[in-house]
Amino acid sequence: MYLLKALDAYPYELQEAMEALEYALSYEPENAEALFLMGRFYSEQLQDFETAKYYYDAALAQNLAMPRVYVYYAQLLINNEDYPGAKRLLEFAKTQKGVDRAYLCYLEGLIMEYEAEFKQAKKAYKRAKKLSVSNNFRSQVDNEIARVKDKQPKAKTKAKKKKKRKNKKKKSNK
Repeated sequence: MYLLKALDAYPYELQEAMEALEYALSYEPENAEALFLMGRFYSEQLQDFETAKYYYDAALAQNLAMPRVYVYYAQLLINNEDYPGAKRLLEFAKTQKGVDRAYLCYLEGLIMEYEAEFKQAKKAYKRAKKLSVSNNFRSQVDNEIARVKDKQPKAKTKAKKKKKRKNKKKKSNK
């Protein structure tokens, strides 16, 4: 009952949600859904990322088949620049049923982009777009791809390279 109250209150009535979550966890400290919501609360509202990680880990320890945990936990790791941890989590998440694979690919693209691996980021975003069944998400991914294209260094054409070489030779001969 308290878990349902917390789910209903979050994120609009934060005090009520926290109170209900504390009651839910006092009655059932190993409830994976309550642990997950507590992780979100600490991550999103209090920006206490270490405590949020603790709750996400605890939720997964109770139930590995909670698809939403993987997405939120990976986002937390990415925001904290723990890219290796996020990559490991995403690889494992791909083995679970019910996980939004398009969004997992999107998160992989985000990691690659943060690591300045723009070609890999673009590929991951394109996989996300291919797997998506939402027009809104596809539009968002198109924006991500355009942003990555802008970040990529522009390839010089062969003609420009030849012209530069000729100019250098002329200057060195003088």
